[in-house]
Amino acid sequence: MQDCKRKIPIPARTDGFVYGGKPPAWGETVVVEAFFDPVCPDSRDAWPALKKAVEHYGSRMSVVVHLFPLPYHSYSFIACRSIHTVNKINPSFVYPLLEKFFKCQEGYYNQPTYAKSRATVVDEITKNLVASIIGETNLAKYKAGFNDSQSDQAARISFKNGCARGVTGTPYFFVNGIPINVSGSPLGYKYWISILDPLVGKM
Repeated sequence: MQDCKRKIPIPARTDGFVYGGKPPAWGETVVVEAFFDPVCPDSRDAWPALKKAVEHYGSRMSVVVHLFPLPYHSYSFIACRSIHTVNKINPSFVYPLLEKFFKCQEGYYNQPTYAKSRATVVDEITKNLVASIIGETNLAKYKAGFNDSQSDQAARISFKNGCARGVTGTPYFFVNGIPINVSGSPLGYKYWISILDPLVGKM
């Protein structure tokens, strides 16, 4: 953990992806940060309730998702690199691709990919998930971007950022910078309301 904290490079932009186009406004909105692994079932199950809460509170709430590739999910890092790469092409692709991974993640668990090469899995992700989100015209740019060092570095920074903040699994949540002590499991919509209502009321 100490090694992780010492060696985090400072990125050109703040880590994470803002949902709904409302950037965090510290002191003006309640800010929820979620650490998700695109191929984690609990991350998948946690997203709908958090998304519903964003829709409920609107401009009074900001959500930032940080990617946290768990090392025991074999292709999580590849999934995170894919999302960072499409972000470079167009940030509007990020959440559709994340949700696509959530929808199709069972095909990229450890067992279904055990006998496949890395190149085969990357090709399947490109054809089955990415292409339908970014369109055929952007595939060459995606493939070039996926193979450069920037997406690799961005995914590493995301992981190290989580380690430095004490993230131990996914989903993991912070509200206004404070960790939620039930992180690691999906939180229901009613739970989010119970946390956020008092905070939004004080804004």
